[in-house]
Amino acid sequence: MNHLSDDTFELFLSQISGRDEIDMRDLTFIDPFGMVGILEAGRYFSVDGKKKTLLLPQSEDVLRYLERMDFFKYAAGYFNLDSGGPELSDKFLRSQQSDVLLEITPIEKSDDIHFIVGRVKKRAYSILEKHLHYNEQAISGFIVALSEVCQNIIEHSGNTGFVGIQKYYFQKRDKNIVKIAVMDLGVGFRESLSERLSVSDDIDAIEKALVYGLSRYRDEGRGHGLAAVRRFVRQWNGKISIRSGTARFSIIPDWAWGREKETNLVNFSGAQISIMLPEV
Repeated sequence: MNHLSDDTFELFLSQISGRDEIDMRDLTFIDPFGMVGILEAGRYFSVDGKKKTLLLPQSEDVLRYLERMDFFKYAAGYFNLDSGGPELSDKFLRSQQSDVLLEITPIEKSDDIHFIVGRVKKRAYSILEKHLHYNEQAISGFIVALSEVCQNIIEHSGNTGFVGIQKYYFQKRDKNIVKIAVMDLGVGFRESLSERLSVSDDIDAIEKALVYGLSRYRDEGRGHGLAAVRRFVRQWNGKISIRSGTARFSIIPDWAWGREKETNLVNFSGAQISIMLPEV
């Protein structure tokens, strides 16, 4: 595998199940979804105390990017790293010109969300205003949507998670885009909603939460954040995909790609959320 993102996550899961090694040596591209996906897979498969070995990319560009995004800060906790970790000739400098809105950051408690929002606020105007041409209202909406999708982990998952955000240049459409990846290893949408609603399967649960704003909470104002996220993403012509259990549901604008509903996927705990916001 030479490309790891939300597009190839299913292939990644199918290749690593039942193996002692996760082979990333041929990787030439990875985005925040791919990085967080590797970490969550490491957490998932190490619950019995046995770590898989992670064979690191041979590309030094990819290694430097992983280092820049703080990937190795957490990877050693879930994997045995071949050669003990990368040896880099240099590292990405953390400057104000960086396209990184947020390095990979854990979400374990509400205080983490305050930290995440504060960190992103400092960088949002320089990146979202300059590269995506978002106005102040849009940037505020972005911050609210990020907070809501992170809060979803605290409110529903019963577990912890990770988030990472990066700006990219999308060559096919000649546009800049921002990619947000948020994942947890919690109970997942189906089990969460089943506490008070009739849910037939994973795809039904995701659709109920994302499209119809349903929640395991009866009281208004709690657990309905994904509906607000969906409205913001649609307002700015973005794409959102939510994967949980064995299914994925996506809202796809005309500039993007993918299928609205996917079922019978490799079973994986929790929820995996991808948001892509384009330049306007």
